[in-house]
Amino acid sequence: MAQAQLSIDLSALQSNWRALDAKSGPGVQTAATVKANGYGLGAGHVAHALAHAGARRFFVAVAEEGIAVRAALGPDLPIHVYSGHMDGDSRLIAEAGLIPMLNSAEQLARHLETLPGHPFGIQLDSGMNRLGMEAPEWEAVAEIALAQGAQLVMSHLACADEPDHPMNAQQLAAFRRMTDGIGVPRSLAATGGVLLGPEYHFEITRPGIGLYGAAPFMDAQPVVRLSIPVIQIRDVMAGETVGYGNTYTAPRDMRLATIAAGYADGISRALSGKATLWAGDTPCPLVGRVSMDLLTIDVSNAPEPPEWLDLLGPHQGVDALADVIGTIGYEILTSLGQRHARRYL
Repeated sequence: MAQAQLSIDLSALQSNWRALDAKSGPGVQTAATVKANGYGLGAGHVAHALAHAGARRFFVAVAEEGIAVRAALGPDLPIHVYSGHMDGDSRLIAEAGLIPMLNSAEQLARHLETLPGHPFGIQLDSGMNRLGMEAPEWEAVAEIALAQGAQLVMSHLACADEPDHPMNAQQLAAFRRMTDGIGVPRSLAATGGVLLGPEYHFEITRPGIGLYGAAPFMDAQPVVRLSIPVIQIRDVMAGETVGYGNTYTAPRDMRLATIAAGYADGISRALSGKATLWAGDTPCPLVGRVSMDLLTIDVSNAPEPPEWLDLLGPHQGVDALADVIGTIGYEILTSLGQRHARRYL
């Protein structure tokens, strides 16, 4: 088998949801964000597992993402769309039974004109300046939106992964100014907001990245393991070069394994010469460039020639790998390519 194996521990995913649900406290509904194809792990599988764990509300980024989630969940559980009601979305929203989180007066008008009576929510901008209605726009349409039966009003925190950042309190105050007394369920907290404490929880929380085993939920169980098969092992003499561009010169006699994965599989080229893989408990450095389909790994210290090497696993999670190249666990997860053989545990 020359295909890397991505193992996805659905029981760990469920445990992470339950832990964040417990932190959300009594009287708060814990939803689940399954956008970006379930953070790269398969939206249908992820949503189905989370529903079995107890999640009763789901969020996706765009309407097209709702199709796989709806197929996994059946007709009843609500699926919200962060991008709202875009031009051309009406049929899909209606057929898949999605709930757009309307981001502007223009989207509100589009929704009420094309799908009168269909459920919707509202997204407000509490200071992030990314999506949602700012206070004056919301004030102008709030009476109409609430009279038409808005089911949820939400906003999003910009700095929730930094608990002491003053932006958190600023956004909380702004959200309260815009929504106190509206009589509609509210949501402000994703994973980081859940961890900030009860004043950020309102009626609904909607964790995302913490479900998948990554920061800022440091107590999360790891969900993914990426094991890559060895195609060939060769002995390289001191002074020989390795890979494209001769970027690595062997400083000593070495044993190298060529393994079946590369940037076509979501392994960033920026990891060239920087990443560490693991043969059991033995760290094995990546040498030379990450190429499209292949990596070369120094396995000189492995006690025996390995058949597989782990890039993600018990010794290195998505955040640790992300730190190597100055990115975040979100990017590592959502970049994992479709060539991996996926195994759901």
